[in-house]
Amino acid sequence: MEKARLDKWLWAARFYKTRNLAAEEIKKGRVQVNNQAAKAAREIRVGDEIQILKRPPATIVVVEALSLVRGPASVAQTLYKETAASIQAREQAAEQRRLAPEPAHSLDMGRPTKRDRREMEKIRRFYD
Repeated sequence: MEKARLDKWLWAARFYKTRNLAAEEIKKGRVQVNNQAAKAAREIRVGDEIQILKRPPATIVVVEALSLVRGPASVAQTLYKETAASIQAREQAAEQRRLAPEPAHSLDMGRPTKRDRREMEKIRRFYD
């Protein structure tokens, strides 16, 4: 086997849960092959570079083997190799998320109470 459909390979490599979901993501332009837009039926070969944008930053993998069947995760991981730049970008993004402040901590107060809402409504009616 020297060629495989892109959507089948992404499904077999466990990047997406279903083949239909993989095809939808490809159609939305979130998957590129060799830095070019791709279609679900595009045939990929060993050595192709695939860029997958599931969440920032994009995951860039090189196809190591082809498979048309979805097997265990340990087998799926042998189908590709993530590039060093992709690994580094992913680790940097994880570190930035870890160091980022929790947005909820910046809130001084929660939702307005019923009493607060009544007072705000009185003020609005006064200025209308």
